[in-house]
Amino acid sequence: MRRSKFLPIAGIVILVVLVQILTTTTGTQYYLTQLTMAAYYGLVIIGLSVLMGYAGQISIGHAGFFAIGGYIGAALTTHNLLAMQDSGMVQWLGRLGVLMAGQDLYGEQLLVVSPWAACIAAVSVAALIAFVLGIPVLKLKGHYLAMATLGFGTIIYRIVLASEYFGEADGISEVPGFTILPALGGLGGLTVSGSFDHRVENYYIAWAMLIIGLVLLLNLIDSRVGRALRAIHGSEEAAEAMGIDTARFKLNVFVLSAVYAALAGVFLTHYNGGIGPSEASVMKSVRYVALVAVGGMANLWGTLIMGVVLTFLSLRGIFGSYDDAVFGAILILVMLFAPDGILSLNLKALLARGKRKSTDLEGR
Repeated sequence: MRRSKFLPIAGIVILVVLVQILTTTTGTQYYLTQLTMAAYYGLVIIGLSVLMGYAGQISIGHAGFFAIGGYIGAALTTHNLLAMQDSGMVQWLGRLGVLMAGQDLYGEQLLVVSPWAACIAAVSVAALIAFVLGIPVLKLKGHYLAMATLGFGTIIYRIVLASEYFGEADGISEVPGFTILPALGGLGGLTVSGSFDHRVENYYIAWAMLIIGLVLLLNLIDSRVGRALRAIHGSEEAAEAMGIDTARFKLNVFVLSAVYAALAGVFLTHYNGGIGPSEASVMKSVRYVALVAVGGMANLWGTLIMGVVLTFLSLRGIFGSYDDAVFGAILILVMLFAPDGILSLNLKALLARGKRKSTDLEGR
């Protein structure tokens, strides 16, 4: 990575540490809860930014991929397999070493899939679905592609809402913590959970994931692949004439953005201890698109900053019952007045234009 890229990354790392120190010393550590959740949602947003801003492919179904990750991870780590322990499938899973024994809140014995295996399964399923879906869907363009992905998101929403296995309208609760690293020697382990005792630890885990994901995408868009994606965004016909396999590049970046969403879904579900159908709703997908648009579709840094800030405000309840309406309004206003993102606005030009209008009115 070039030095010019390293400095902003170092700046965001320093900012993350300073925020934690500030909240700890001022007794406002409760802000870390929303900042942790905002980091996981940020992972979805930067993945979608590469798909929309650099490859030029619109998706209004990314809440579906988030829900696939969250729901499969939650179902596998909470569904008790003890009654089926003599079946060939469970014995095969046991031989693979992916099962874990434990107890629920009421002391009942459990035999479930371990969080690591569930995470790999959930993300793999999301990637496979994105691959199968992307082959026919990415042949569409413009609003046809948007409508197709909207249809996919609606299907996932209806499945989780109607399926007894996924908890129907109640969703899945009592999802256990996700031990990323076990305690070794005198060192404590790393566990993703909503426990107050792990609040600071989870804050750093979430932001570490977001920063790693950001670095990977920054390197991607600065590589030959990134240049190919920008060429596809400019003109698919011209890109094909230059020898770029547009179908393969579009499909690969679609799968990559789905993996980012699914991974965020898995980790946020373990952090919250559950997941509900609202995470798969159409409004969630619209919100992701609005956050990408307000930050500037082809601007990873702008997307990250605006996405985290607005998500944090939303999670703090600043917008109240008008939460979804606010994000809908943001999307409309950005498309009308700042299609390249709010950070691209030339404030001096806007102020000068406002001053000219004021002068014209006074002169009448």
